[in-house]
Amino acid sequence: MSKVVDDLKSFQAYVALLDGDEKGEAQVFCDRLFKAFGHDGYKEAGASLEFRIKKRSSKGTSFADLIWKPRLLLEMKKRGEKLQLHYYQAFNYWLNAVPNRPRYVVLCNFDEFWIYDFDRQLDEPVDRIAVSELPVRYTALNFLFPEDRQPIFNNDREAVSRRAADQTAELFRSLVGRPQKPIPRHEAQRFVLQLVVAMFAEDIDMLPAGTVTSIIRDCLKHGMSSYDLLGGLFRQMNDPKPAKGGRFVGVPYFNGGLFAEVEAIDLAPGEMALIGGEEGVATKDWSKVNPAIFGTLFQQSMDEKLRHQHGRHFTSEADIQRVIGPCIVRPWQARIDAAKNRQELLALRRELSEYRVLDPACGSGNFLYVAFRELARLDIQLMMRLKLMISRKDFLNQAKLLSVISPRQFFGMDNDPFGVELAKVTLMLAKKLALDEAVETFAEGEGEFQRGTKEFAFHNEEALPLDNLDNNLLLGDALFMEWPDAEVIVGNPPYQSKNKLQAELGPAYLHKLRERHPEVDGRADYCVYWYRLAHDRLKDGQHAGLVGTNTIRQNYSRHSGLDYIVGNGGTITEAVSSMIWPGKAVVHVSIANWMKGDAPGPKRLYIQEGNIINSGWRFADLDRIPSSLSFALDVTKAIPLITNTRGGCHQGQTHGHEGFLVAKETAEALLKKKPAYSAVLKPFMISDDLMGEQGGKPSRYVIDFTGLELLEAREFPELFSQVETSVLPDRIKAAKKEAERNKELLDDNPKAKVNRHHEGFLKRWWQMSYARADMISEITELPRYIACGRVTKRPIFEFVSPSIRPNDALTVFSHADDYTFGILQSSVHWLWFVERCSTIKSDPRYTSNTVFDSFPWPQAPTGRAISDVAAASVHLRDERRRLLAKHNITLRELYRSIELPGDHPLKVATATLDDAVRKAYGMAKKQDPLQFLLDLNLDLAKLETDGKAIISPGLPPFVKKPAQFVTADCIQP
Repeated sequence: MSKVVDDLKSFQAYVALLDGDEKGEAQVFCDRLFKAFGHDGYKEAGASLEFRIKKRSSKGTSFADLIWKPRLLLEMKKRGEKLQLHYYQAFNYWLNAVPNRPRYVVLCNFDEFWIYDFDRQLDEPVDRIAVSELPVRYTALNFLFPEDRQPIFNNDREAVSRRAADQTAELFRSLVGRPQKPIPRHEAQRFVLQLVVAMFAEDIDMLPAGTVTSIIRDCLKHGMSSYDLLGGLFRQMNDPKPAKGGRFVGVPYFNGGLFAEVEAIDLAPGEMALIGGEEGVATKDWSKVNPAIFGTLFQQSMDEKLRHQHGRHFTSEADIQRVIGPCIVRPWQARIDAAKNRQELLALRRELSEYRVLDPACGSGNFLYVAFRELARLDIQLMMRLKLMISRKDFLNQAKLLSVISPRQFFGMDNDPFGVELAKVTLMLAKKLALDEAVETFAEGEGEFQRGTKEFAFHNEEALPLDNLDNNLLLGDALFMEWPDAEVIVGNPPYQSKNKLQAELGPAYLHKLRERHPEVDGRADYCVYWYRLAHDRLKDGQHAGLVGTNTIRQNYSRHSGLDYIVGNGGTITEAVSSMIWPGKAVVHVSIANWMKGDAPGPKRLYIQEGNIINSGWRFADLDRIPSSLSFALDVTKAIPLITNTRGGCHQGQTHGHEGFLVAKETAEALLKKKPAYSAVLKPFMISDDLMGEQGGKPSRYVIDFTGLELLEAREFPELFSQVETSVLPDRIKAAKKEAERNKELLDDNPKAKVNRHHEGFLKRWWQMSYARADMISEITELPRYIACGRVTKRPIFEFVSPSIRPNDALTVFSHADDYTFGILQSSVHWLWFVERCSTIKSDPRYTSNTVFDSFPWPQAPTGRAISDVAAASVHLRDERRRLLAKHNITLRELYRSIELPGDHPLKVATATLDDAVRKAYGMAKKQDPLQFLLDLNLDLAKLETDGKAIISPGLPPFVKKPAQFVTADCIQP
């Protein structure tokens, strides 16, 4: 290690010789830095200087001073520059340094390094190191060594926050889980919240240091009463009259509503140890706890069932910035940068002080906290610009109002009482922390703002008493309340699908919701209501940004939400098409930021690649982001074709209860003994059978009494008995529960529409829930039918014998010919599927109403073209069977292998099929297939509107001998 230290000391000596000129000396600084950490130089290490990064807000390119993927992005500033003013620039550089984004971002001004790990911590650097400290503190820059050592940081707020959150939640669980006389949930929540504020306050100079810890340790060591002492502390924090003597001298007046009601608790010794023991939560440095802890605390203390009912999901800071940045920071930053003089800056500051932010599903207030912090930082930037234009005396006079941002500019709504109280506290703390940051920035070089002076002292007085935010943070259901006025609307509204919404919140709520908002399609996701209401409340030039499920860009949810927004004066300015949610919730989300009115300049659209949280990103700058949030041509405006909707594409059978399923071995033994049972006991294929280890063979059987009356079904006693024993009791229970829910709804509104699904299932309890009789009728008339997995990244089609029943995990096409198979299996059809499909999480779904119904078929294929498509499809299936047998792999594995680079027989066969299909359409070689299909779809829709016939899916009607295109291969039982 002595050589490392010697090299770093040599680097220090060299840096001392530099003037700290960003333009003239940054590059040589970077090169010497890499040499000090054991490289021959930055170039030899593989780093690049002046790395081009596309700008987000305008055309053109920015240049990061150094980038070394995937480890480091280094941005240099001149000596003496305040690095905190360049945080957002560094964050934007990092955000757009894709693919293979660097893990660490470093800001440097020749004298100190500020190290960021944005994947873990956005608010502050994970460490700050002076160049003078490098020989003893270099471990924080361990990632600079050639072997990429693990860095050791001194300001990892995420780690501190998680430990504090876990211990606080443990205390809460102890209080409500006491074996005797548990503390009521709402009292425990309030007590823990008051305690958290007190612990924060003593570490950010709002309470005398060690206040909480000394109280608890006196209780533990000397038998004093926690009921008296903590209760007394909280009551004093709510008393405008300061204590004249005793233990609480120096405790200021907090107010804010949080301490208006104090329910003192007599803590057990173990609970006190959780607070003030050797490793107790009060011993943590709460000044390093990120206020986003409140979101974690909120989730951990909240009832699991209640959280699930309301679709609540914790939002990380990085994802909050994907809304706050486009909607708040960048619009304001552009205005501040454009200001030319003192008058314009002061006018902007006045406007900033009146700017209102609304989160209509605020939870614990994380969006509002980040918005407060970023607006306060914008105010600091504005002041630092002003400092360059006015005298020192005038600047100090302006800076007496350290921050113009007030908690009273922030509004939120939520239907959880504890969440609302958390949000109030979060904003109260945001005010104090923003004032501290302003002091830190203004104080450098300004003696009047140094700690301990009169000018500094008044800022603590400005932080207290805490603002009472009872009129800002409102308790209630935002979908049934008037929203406060605001210039920007942000947040992460709850999301539930239509089916889950009814199951979780009940038909009565669902009926009221639809009655109140009939303009929203009843099949849309719950979060769509917030998108619609937000847009209706915006005025021209105002912004909104919301997180939603990725269904907001699909089907009914898109129609009621993003389609409505872009169709009514909205412009999507920045969006995330799809990303994995970084929490316990197994869900994929989309993020849409928009402005009411025209927004000049390019619009940026992101998508996360891969299926893990830290997978790569890509983006594109577009003139317009469509409501589909798609990079490709927007085909969401394609119209369902009447001829396509008349049949031919179906969802498989939904059995609805495990009691209808029979193990393969059991079924085959029964059929061997009683062959007549084959009329109602059928092989039952799922998607995994088609694609996986079963090699295309069904793995189980299904009892299918479709079309049989009760007495007819009883003629198969072994099967009937199984259904009667296992299915009937559950259907009785489900119908009873449904009837009770419907009674509640009808008592409230006798005219309300109610669901009677389970009532219907009970009437024919011996039959599957959805047997798809029409589909079965169609496929049993055919020698074979086509099927593919309904949830699939790439539809892979196969012919199946009609003796096999398709499960609802399959999409079924009632066609037997090779021409139809070829069109469906072609890349032309796959591209349409990619852009039109809906999703489950990130997995695309093939459904008739999203893909098939709008897909236009070739309208004038020649006989030769039809033959070529059919022949190419037969050849492709022959190649598949040959490769599967030769390599002993599954169909899924075979198709995954063609995603790899290099030659592949199946790639050749697919290319041959694609060429034949394009010729059948009359599509030029270089023509964009999506544009061609969209134009054809719109033309055909117009023809149907005019009453003219078009060619429907399948073989064209002019084919006189369809049997010549029907070969024999198909999956058999």
